[in-house]
Amino acid sequence: SNMKNKERRKLIRLFSGIIVAIFIATIISICIGKYSIALTDIWNIICGNENVSLLSRKVFFTLRLPRTFMAIMAGTGLGLAGSVYQIIFKNPLASPDIIGIAGGANLGAALAIVVLTSSGMMEIAMGSFIGGFLAVLAVMFLVRATRSRATATYVLAGIVINAVSKAVIMGLKYFADPENELAAMEYWEMGTLGNTTAAKVMTVFPLFCVGVIGIILLRRQIEMLALSGNECRALGMRIGIVRTIILLLSTLLVAAIICVTGLISFVGLIAPHIAKLILKRNNFNTMVLSGFIGAIVILVADIFARLLYSVELPISILTTVIGVPMLIYFLCEKGKEQLI
Repeated sequence: SNMKNKERRKLIRLFSGIIVAIFIATIISICIGKYSIALTDIWNIICGNENVSLLSRKVFFTLRLPRTFMAIMAGTGLGLAGSVYQIIFKNPLASPDIIGIAGGANLGAALAIVVLTSSGMMEIAMGSFIGGFLAVLAVMFLVRATRSRATATYVLAGIVINAVSKAVIMGLKYFADPENELAAMEYWEMGTLGNTTAAKVMTVFPLFCVGVIGIILLRRQIEMLALSGNECRALGMRIGIVRTIILLLSTLLVAAIICVTGLISFVGLIAPHIAKLILKRNNFNTMVLSGFIGAIVILVADIFARLLYSVELPISILTTVIGVPMLIYFLCEKGKEQLI
């Protein structure tokens, strides 16, 4: 039990550290932008004091708070879902981008932009949400059709769906009106937190919660799916149904995020890897840590997206710039351990 206590203390230290880091990044994120808000102003707004300028208050409530909240939500959701995919598919490459959600969401957004002439942000979000969901259903259908039990089939099916979506999107782009529609499609593909509004956050937050709570409630089953299929069956688990439910929950989570932000690449792939390299195992703690790491990466990326350039940079550029060195660092550390 002494070992166990040591492990637990280590975990608590790790998670406390990360939560503190997220908190600091959150404060910085709220302060920073074209119009900066002072720390004292934030404190006064939270305490409900009246002596804060109307502009600060407006920036805080309409721009910064929704945006920062969305960044945390996006990072947590993509990290958590990425981790779930990697565990249940026993495949380190399984990530939201590869399972076909990204392609489907992209196609849905593109269709909304081209088909609905007056497509506002809500319609595009709706389109991408439905597209992402249908893509994953299509992946499941393909897997069912091949009658294969191998989890690799999911990844292959995801690649097929992504490729088909890409081809259709190219067609749409070719015929799109270059002024508005093409620009809107390209913009959605790059991903940004700049379009976040409180209304959008409130719309997708319930879906996000359903996804997260569902995954937490099914954490035992997810850990079981990491075992071999025969072990699960021996434990009396109906693999097909459980896996489908877990997949749909993680997909709901990802779709709820990217329908607001557009495609944010790489976080769903990299956060679970870093979590796994830190904890050296793959269980519920890894999933939680992965969500936290995702939140840090996106918060920091979004802060840089606003700092570096007068107009905002697409967040995917920065998630990659921040994520890759982190991954390389942890891979090198892991390499050292194996040498000893």
